[in-house]
Amino acid sequence: MGKTIAITNQKGGVGKTTTAINLAASLAVLEYKTLLVDADPQANATSGIGFDPKNVQTSIYECIIDDIDPKNVILQTDTPYLSLIPAHIDLVGAEIEIINRPNREKMMRRSLSKIKDEYDFIILDCSPSLGLITVNALTAADSVIIPVQCEYFALEGLGKLLNTIKIVQSRLNTELSIEGILLTMFDVRLNLSKQVVEEVKTHFQQMVFNTLINRNTKLGEAPSYGSSIIMYDAGSTGAINYLNLAREILQKNNMTIMSEADKQIDLSDEQN
Repeated sequence: MGKTIAITNQKGGVGKTTTAINLAASLAVLEYKTLLVDADPQANATSGIGFDPKNVQTSIYECIIDDIDPKNVILQTDTPYLSLIPAHIDLVGAEIEIINRPNREKMMRRSLSKIKDEYDFIILDCSPSLGLITVNALTAADSVIIPVQCEYFALEGLGKLLNTIKIVQSRLNTELSIEGILLTMFDVRLNLSKQVVEEVKTHFQQMVFNTLINRNTKLGEAPSYGSSIIMYDAGSTGAINYLNLAREILQKNNMTIMSEADKQIDLSDEQN
C-alpha cells in the first residue's frame, strides 16, 4: 500500500506547491510510482507540472462532489512514474457544496482509497487555508509535511496549523502523523535564515528535516515552463535539494537501504 503525504501550511508563500511538485517529481525520478493530487482551487500544481487548468475537463472536484472514479481523471505527465489528478477553479465552491453531506471530511479519503494501492506515494498539494478541503486532505493522508519559510515570521500561524492537525488526529484520522517540518527559501548569505533554522530546530527538534531548500532562481523559473525543477535543470541547487528530501523521506520510511555516503548529495555550490 502506498503512502499519502499532504503538503500543507495555511500561510501562503512558503513553498508549499513548489514542494509538492518537486518532491513528487523527485520520487518519480527515483522510480517510485507517484501521484500528485492538486487540492488547491488556484491549480498551481496543475499548471506548474505542464497542464492548463482551463483545459481540464475533470478534476479532483468531480472525484469529491460527483464520486467520479479517480482512475478516469488521472493525467500522465512528461516525467516517467509521475501522474497527476488536476484541480480546477470549481474546487473553490466544493466546501459549500459538501457542507451538509454526511462524512463530509472523508470524501477525498474515500475517493483516493480506490487507487491508493496502485502508487508508492500520493502527494497532496493543499490550499493555503484550513478549510474543509484541507481537512479532507489531512483526513486522507498518512502524514503531513509542513513547509516553513526561513524568514522573520516563520513560526507565525504554525501553532494553529498544529492544533488543526491534532483535531484531525483525534476525531477523523488517528493514523495521521507529521512527516516533518521542511525549511524552505534558505539563504546561506543571511544571518536571519540561519537564526530561523536554529529557532525552528530548537522548538521542534527531530520533527525538522535535515534537508534545507535553498533560495534558488531556477525553482522560480521552472513552473513558468510547466516543469518540475528536476526536468527543468537537474543540476541546479533546487533539484539537488528536492532529491535529497526524497531520499530522506525514503530512508525515514525504511523504503530504501543506502550507505551514509549515498544519503546526501554533496552541494559544492549552494547558489547555482
